Amino acid sequence: MLAGQPNASSATGTKNRVPDAAPYSGICSVCLDGCPGPCEIGKSSYRGREVIYPMPFGKITAGATKPYPVDYSHLNIQGTCVGAVGIEADPDKAVFPAVCTETVLGGPMGKQIKLQLPVFTGALGSTDIAKDNWDGLAIGGAISGIMVVIGENVVGMDMKSEYKNGRVTKSPELERRVKRFQEWYNGYGAIILQQNVEDTKLASAEYAIEKLGVECIELKWGQGAKDIGGEVKLKQIEKAKELYKRGYIVLPNPDDAVSEKGFKEGEFKEFERHSRLGMVNYDSFIKAVDYYRACGAKTVSLKTGAYRITDLARALRYCSDAKVDLLTIDGAGGGTGMSPWRMMNEWGIPTIYLQSIAYKFASQLAAKGKYVPPLAMAGGFSLEDHIFKALALGAPYFKAVCMGRSLMIPAFIGKNMETWLKEEKLPAEMKKHGDSVEKIFITYETLKHKYGKDINKLPLGAIAMYTFCDRLKQGLQQLMAGSRKFALPYLDRGDVVSLTKECAEVTGIPYVMEADMEEAERILLS
Repeated sequence: MLAGQPNASSATGTKNRVPDAAPYSGICSVCLDGCPGPCEIGKSSYRGREVIYPMPFGKITAGATKPYPVDYSHLNIQGTCVGAVGIEADPDKAVFPAVCTETVLGGPMGKQIKLQLPVFTGALGSTDIAKDNWDGLAIGGAISGIMVVIGENVVGMDMKSEYKNGRVTKSPELERRVKRFQEWYNGYGAIILQQNVEDTKLASAEYAIEKLGVECIELKWGQGAKDIGGEVKLKQIEKAKELYKRGYIVLPNPDDAVSEKGFKEGEFKEFERHSRLGMVNYDSFIKAVDYYRACGAKTVSLKTGAYRITDLARALRYCSDAKVDLLTIDGAGGGTGMSPWRMMNEWGIPTIYLQSIAYKFASQLAAKGKYVPPLAMAGGFSLEDHIFKALALGAPYFKAVCMGRSLMIPAFIGKNMETWLKEEKLPAEMKKHGDSVEKIFITYETLKHKYGKDINKLPLGAIAMYTFCDRLKQGLQQLMAGSRKFALPYLDRGDVVSLTKECAEVTGIPYVMEADMEEAERILLS
């Protein structure tokens, strides 16, 4: 089996000269002296390490393209015509709009977080694409009743932030991100602040809890840009020079190209700095969770990646003993705004494999009488059938799904629609529905009824995100009604079936030709 094509990708802006490249190497079957080198090897010959990363850096999100042997499309949802649960046995009431898509996250020591839909955003950190689309993302998440995650190192890359003794005392950008959600909070969802190496050194969580009213902190294992370290200077000139020295920005002349407001010229490099490896151990993790709770965090969670199985075991056991409020597991095959492109495709355990192992480990912990934290899965999910399958496959331990790129797209669409409307350059696909916001957005009247005149304060990115979440909700309701499950807690592993024997082997979900067979024969032959 060959899965994945090396040496040419739209993510890195590379391609082969000929259509029949060598399957494994990805090198053109005939490599010609005189070719300008459009492939990844050719481009890397003059752009070097820059080509490791998706382009343009900080302006895009990129999704893995490697087709793994088993994925969630190898599961199908089981429907039934009997046994509705979660609702009265009344045909007039057992209709899909009656399906409850709400869920609750939280452990015994933290605050319970209610979600109107069992999804939340990926971590949206210091990249330009997150910053430029934040209003739509945060406000849209708030009015949709879901969780929104502020990603790593926002404080460290905020050129207007202020420090004392190496700890942040003011960050206008972080404050903006938190307040956008808080201003529209409807009692559901939460704003979560992620912590990486820079954040812990700069004490961004302590600042956010004390000054901004943030209640939820997410620890992160492994990933993180290079540690700035040391005393962070107060003056913006010194800060810009420090970023230059550490390799975060490129300045034509660091001595004269900066001002008190930051830097005049220069740009972020088209590649991420080397990651600093996480040094995880049991004692430090338990102490970290206790520390942030002592600082005032009402919810402490962990985000971990597609590491080897032993690391997944560590994550579950450590989170069990620390009684964290949520463990998010990110499988290979999802998306990125900053990670190396080949790493996205070739590194780590794919999502469905990782979730299947996590389900096994959670079951083993539960059988020993140990606490199993609410679990969430991430890694390539985009639509309502993915939500259903992930929650059913991981039932009863998985309570939500983290959706990275799919929840960013509506914010892009809405933000750009505002520009297109002003410039009278609305794309034909949008214009066919009308030439005004009221006509284009199918949820506009719903939001107008809810918010009245304040609807004019909603950025179109937020309306777009609400509209997408509304679609996810109704799509999920229809799938659940077809399975006669009228509330999320009733989903179980019997609600999905494996379409291949390999999928059955990976997931433990019965093969379609064998599932229910004993019960079927009893009905047929008794």
